[in-house]
Amino acid sequence: MATVLQAAVREDLRGSRLAKIRNEGNIPAVVYGKEFGNKPVSVEEVAFIKTLREQGKTGVFHLDIDGQKTDVMIYDIQYDTMKNQYIHIDFYAADMKSEMDADVPVQVTGESKGVQDGGVLQQAVYELSVRALPRELPDSIEVDVTDLDVNDALLVKDLKAGAKFEFNNDPEEVVVSVTPPDEEPEEPMTEDGEEPELVDGDPDAEPEKSGSDEEKALEKEE
Repeated sequence: MATVLQAAVREDLRGSRLAKIRNEGNIPAVVYGKEFGNKPVSVEEVAFIKTLREQGKTGVFHLDIDGQKTDVMIYDIQYDTMKNQYIHIDFYAADMKSEMDADVPVQVTGESKGVQDGGVLQQAVYELSVRALPRELPDSIEVDVTDLDVNDALLVKDLKAGAKFEFNNDPEEVVVSVTPPDEEPEEPMTEDGEEPELVDGDPDAEPEKSGSDEEKALEKEE
């Protein structure tokens, strides 16, 4: 059974009304699409969180707007981390028969050989753009790094696109790599293993007095 999220049309679009909607446990939102147009709505926060967990950002589900069901996806979410509150949601009314572009999160799996040898895993891309029919969009792109050694990298072209979707990113773009560990420079040592003496001698020693041998002899007599 397809997931259904209830929504109510917002008639009053004043800014003061938005705060009241949130205080009542709802989230202001908008639904838009090429054929659908643009319609302000609100959804119940608890129900939205449940839908987000079940469908993710690329999942397609039914949005029931006052009894009229529309296939939608979550296009954008505004969240206030200070207030721990959802501020606004954009729903995209998807054309189920037309391909669309979507940003899909990258999920790194496995532990690379290079990391086991002391290398550092560097993830350069956290989302990849893919094109597919709405119902064929993946929830995530898994990138297995098990075989990566130090100085190895995986590019977009190395990833296997699904049979029903393709990548929009540059094929040469680096997704993840393993860099060598940081090496600290070693202190120079003498042949017998001792640290070399300072070129200018002991920095705490007083400098020798200059002058002729006769002046030095007079100083000794004094």
